[in-house]
Order: sequence, then C-alpha cells, then structure tokens
Amino acid sequence: MDLARTVWNAPPFDPELGAVLADLGEEAREPFTPENLAARQERDAAARPRPTVRDLADGGRFEVAELRVPGPPGAPDVTLVRARPAGVSGPLPLLYYMHGGGMITGNAWSVLPRLLREWALPLETAVVSVEYRLAPQARYPGPVEDCYAGLVWAAAHPDALGIDADRIVIGGKSAGGGLAAALALLARDRGGPAPVGQLLLCPMLDDRGDTVSGHQMAGLDTWDRTSNATGWQALLGDRYGAADLPPYAAPARATDLSGLPAAYIEVGSAETLRDEGVAYAQAIWQAGGQAELHVWPGAFHGFDTLAPRAALSRDARDARSRWLRRILAHTGASRP
Repeated sequence: MDLARTVWNAPPFDPELGAVLADLGEEAREPFTPENLAARQERDAAARPRPTVRDLADGGRFEVAELRVPGPPGAPDVTLVRARPAGVSGPLPLLYYMHGGGMITGNAWSVLPRLLREWALPLETAVVSVEYRLAPQARYPGPVEDCYAGLVWAAAHPDALGIDADRIVIGGKSAGGGLAAALALLARDRGGPAPVGQLLLCPMLDDRGDTVSGHQMAGLDTWDRTSNATGWQALLGDRYGAADLPPYAAPARATDLSGLPAAYIEVGSAETLRDEGVAYAQAIWQAGGQAELHVWPGAFHGFDTLAPRAALSRDARDARSRWLRRILAHTGASRP
C-alpha cells in the first residue's frame, strides 16, 4: 500500500483536549522545518523555563545540585541535575530522565518541577535529569552517548547521589522516550548498568516516517510528520533513512528486543507517534519481554503538558505513577 497516496481519516480528538488545542490556535501546530529550525530553536531557548537550583529546591522541599560528569570519549562533560526529597534517609530509587523536544529543543531543568511534584515526593524517588547535546549542533551518536555516559556515572556513584543502583528506571518523553529506549539497548549490548524499567512516554522511535498514524495526523498533531522528519534529519544528517542505521539511533530499527527492562509505553490515539509506540510494545512482547501499553483515546502528542487538568491527562499521570510504584516496589522486595 502506498501510504502517501492514500486518503486517511484522522481519529477524533478527545473533546476536552480538542477544545484546549483549538484555544491554543495554529501556532501550537506550526511545524518545524529545516528552514525555520534555527529561529525556532532560538525562540524555544528564550521562552522555555530554566529554573535555578534554588527554584527547584522549592523552599527546602528538595535537595538539588548540578553535577558535571565525564562525557563520551573526546566529547565535553555532561551536566546532570540531581534532586531528591529533603529529609528522606537511606538510598532512594532513581528515575534517570531525558527531556523531550524532538532532539532539537528543550533542557534538563524545565522538566524537573513536574517530575519532583508528581514522582519524587509521592514515591520517595531521586531524579536525575540529563542535559544532552541537541541536534543539529550534535548529531548521532552524540546525544545518546551523552545520556549513556551520565547513566554509567550515576550507577557507579550511588553514594554521591544517595541512590540504590539496583533500582534505576530510565525514562523520557518524546525524544527523551526514544533516548531512554536506546539507552536500554545500549546498556544491554555493552553490559552496562541494568535498569529495572524503561518509561517511554510518546517515544520518538522511528526515523522512517512511514506509519499510518504519521499520515493520518499530518498537519493536525502538535508534532506532525513534517516536524518529525525535521528532528530526525537534524539528528542523523546524511544517515537519515539509511538502511543500516543502528537501533541506538532509532530503536524501531532493532531486530532483537529480548533481555530488556520492563517497559511502560504510552501514546495517544490521535498522535503522529502512535503506531511506532504500539509496534515497539508488540515487538517486546514477541521477544518474550514485559511491556505495559497505554493508548489514550483522542490524545494528541504532549496532551498532558498542554492540557494538564484534562481528565485524560489526570488518568495518564495516575497510570504512570502506578506503574512506577509497582516496578520499584517489586524490585525492592525481590532484593536479598
């Protein structure tokens, strides 16, 4: 079937989410293109919140620090922003997190207030957010190697972080979800740290752009196939779409998904990345692994960020938290 020549009906948006998207106007769906990328990156860097360590400490509720750790060989050091609830003793489980932004925008600081509020406090979990290099200034494998170097350092220095190195969950959203999936593959294949879970929220997994959902949501989703292609081209350069692209660049290219940590995979039914997320969960099951898949009906890409009070957003947050709680409780209880 020629997907590009087929006329596709898009699944409807959830009424509450659709109303929020309509109120945001056309700017919320303005696609990234190679021509506007530099200007959009400048705009994002100026507008996106970048809370300070003092801001993140929230009046003493959290212990927060910025760390510079060795980066990949021949590359700059990597900044990790670590935080944990204040006054909680003992080594804590760790959520090692990669921010979203299509590989081309975002920063490690802006995601932390939400992570601390939703997970660190109620689950008594430490968080490390990674400031990886962005494309196209850094192409593959730069960003994923930054994340891997930080993970290796964190697992090797549990006392410095106050964490339990046997209870690390890697996670991320959009581009960060793709990086988390790639980290799970890298750690398995290199014999590196062994995370107990991978939290993949609307993950960016496939550079090929040939899914039905990508065509259905063209021009409609907040991250559509034009933006997606721009992000992948920025990351991969001349390797974009190459037949021999490694799975660490685009995890959907992996042919062996055995031996991976338990996965939580979440997408919306009305988002560009729906089909690749569903396919990744199915491939994990077929390899004998464990994956929990949620397809939120009528949800667009990043729905819970743009409409945090919507019923569907609240349901999604609750489901993620329940999974994290189960994963961490099970691994803690199973230790000798």
